[in-house]
Amino acid sequence: MRGKDGQAPPATMPISENLFAAAEDVVNHLAAESVLATAGKDDGLVPTYSLVNQLIELCAPEPSLIEAGKALEPVKADLEWRLDTAAPFDAGALERIRALTEFLPKALAAARSGRSQPTAPAPAVAVEAAIPGEDDELLSLDLSASRDILNDFYGESVEHLQHIEAALLALEQKPDEPEALNSIFRSFHTIKGNAGFLGLGPMHRLAHEVESLLDKARTHKLRLNSRIITEILRSRDALQLLTQQVGTALEKGKPPERAVPVGKLIAALRVLADTGGGAPGPETAPQESKPGAEAAQASPAAAPISQTVRVTTEKLDSLMDVVGELVVVQSQLAETTRALAGSVPQLGRTVAQVSRITKELQNTAMSLRMIPIKPTFQKMARLARDLAGESGKKVSFVTSGEETELDRTMVELIGDPLVHMVRNALDHGLESPEKRLAAGKPEMGTVNLRAYHQGNNVIVELEDDGRGLSAERILAKARTLNLVPENVEFTKEEIFKLIFLPGFSTAEKVTAVSGRGVGMDVVRRNVENRLRGKIEISSEVGRGSLFSIKLPLTLAIIDGLIVQVGEDRFILPSASVQMALRPSRESVIGLHGGREMLDVRGRMMPLRRLHERFGIPARAMDPWEGIVLIIESSGKLCALLVDEMVSKQEVVIKSLGAYMQGLPGVSGGAILGDGNIALILDPVALLQTAA
Repeated sequence: MRGKDGQAPPATMPISENLFAAAEDVVNHLAAESVLATAGKDDGLVPTYSLVNQLIELCAPEPSLIEAGKALEPVKADLEWRLDTAAPFDAGALERIRALTEFLPKALAAARSGRSQPTAPAPAVAVEAAIPGEDDELLSLDLSASRDILNDFYGESVEHLQHIEAALLALEQKPDEPEALNSIFRSFHTIKGNAGFLGLGPMHRLAHEVESLLDKARTHKLRLNSRIITEILRSRDALQLLTQQVGTALEKGKPPERAVPVGKLIAALRVLADTGGGAPGPETAPQESKPGAEAAQASPAAAPISQTVRVTTEKLDSLMDVVGELVVVQSQLAETTRALAGSVPQLGRTVAQVSRITKELQNTAMSLRMIPIKPTFQKMARLARDLAGESGKKVSFVTSGEETELDRTMVELIGDPLVHMVRNALDHGLESPEKRLAAGKPEMGTVNLRAYHQGNNVIVELEDDGRGLSAERILAKARTLNLVPENVEFTKEEIFKLIFLPGFSTAEKVTAVSGRGVGMDVVRRNVENRLRGKIEISSEVGRGSLFSIKLPLTLAIIDGLIVQVGEDRFILPSASVQMALRPSRESVIGLHGGREMLDVRGRMMPLRRLHERFGIPARAMDPWEGIVLIIESSGKLCALLVDEMVSKQEVVIKSLGAYMQGLPGVSGGAILGDGNIALILDPVALLQTAA
């Protein structure tokens, strides 16, 4: 059959541009999630499942993408199983997802142009983790009879597993450290005993095999090396998965439906116990010492026991809400006292005392939410070890300041940016051992991750001694990608910030770790939007790079600048306001289309009126009649016109609720001392509007 022009029609018609753009965007997000995901962890599992579902829906109505949809279905089924059973990613699952992110852009491009489809990757086979072995069985949980005991077991096991991972990584650097070895042995011994008492067979058997292996190391019948430590880490990950099943069962009220495979791990541990894991390398050669068998088996000196009580996070959140309400009432009481103008002297003294007690209570409530950043740093150390093994690089990953405390929400949110940064440091920053030796450096690279307090902020720094950032190369690549104009000059600091642009990458080829132009833009977005922090870069070619993140101690309270427009008041985060001024008429420059620019000391920046942004009346209609605030975010500046500045004070952030959730330019609300509500402005959104 031929068309009117006598030519045979293409086998498939090109898909619409809208569909292509939407699918391409989802594929890019899927690629980003696959880069972040790590075997043995479930971080990113939910968004990955959501993205795969979106792709299947986009492919369904388009005949030319039927094969792509078929390739996605097994991956969807695999992800569903992992969500149902609280199973993390494994190496096979990640390999299949990454293969899809290589195939799908080709499939979309072919469908867009009407060409024949490329060959899809092999269908995902049944997950290896789901194949039961000799020692694999379901966890048997009696939720009705032992829920309280299981709750205690779950909390203690999580702590032990965190400690095991950190101690194993330290032990790999110093295999002759008896205290680290003994502490790991004790943790596995505790998990084994508790699991046996509760009848958790798979956990009991696996922990027992690891304990037996470690006992041989303690009695010098074998020596730990990287191979043995890798298997113990894998066993630790399996125990973590089993622990997650206990937690999920307690939450949902029903026992696990799938077995976690421990049979292969148990078999591998038995082989290592018999063979010793092969001959140790030079870095783990046996050394004569006095720490001896007696010292290795000796118990450490008894340490003071810290009295602690387990409290659910819901109770802490509730306490913080109540304290927040108390702060508001105290502010209202202070306003009332000032209005009385000292007519009741005793009232002023009483209110001052209430204010002091309220402040102390607020600080105490905040401290209860503060937790050390150590667990996050520990995850980064494990990530660095795994990445170094995959890339063939030798890395010394050094952490300091692990006891630095942040609000628990901040600790959870900082993990994602740090994953991108550590991956970037190991893939882009550090050279291969050969290149380091050729450059006169030690073949082992060093990455330092540290945290410390600075005033009311926490500083998190990641530093490497790698190749450093080339400002010339970054600028040239950004111009090649049309991310910046050709005729604009940039400072060195501004050029370094170009690496945070979406789609930017200097990688010569795409790897499983980097090269797709996703990652560092996620870092900046999370740090500035979600954490209300700032990120700065300093680097020298051939010497290395330093990424510094400045964070507030908490997201629950903000140091705000209260401004007024007409009868309404708004709050701007003080950290985002560089200066306030009353400009002259000559400094305001009108542009075509009604836009305006403000000349501030020779620097031009867009001028925006806050009353126009929200469609409200104002007293100051022109900049020279009111106050102009210079706000900054991500290196961008904007001038914002308001009527006047009212005051500067700490405010408790409140959610706006579902009705006003997602209001453009607004990040929350706060109750002021007079009982009125003020909207907290989002500087990032305001700057995007001004762009």
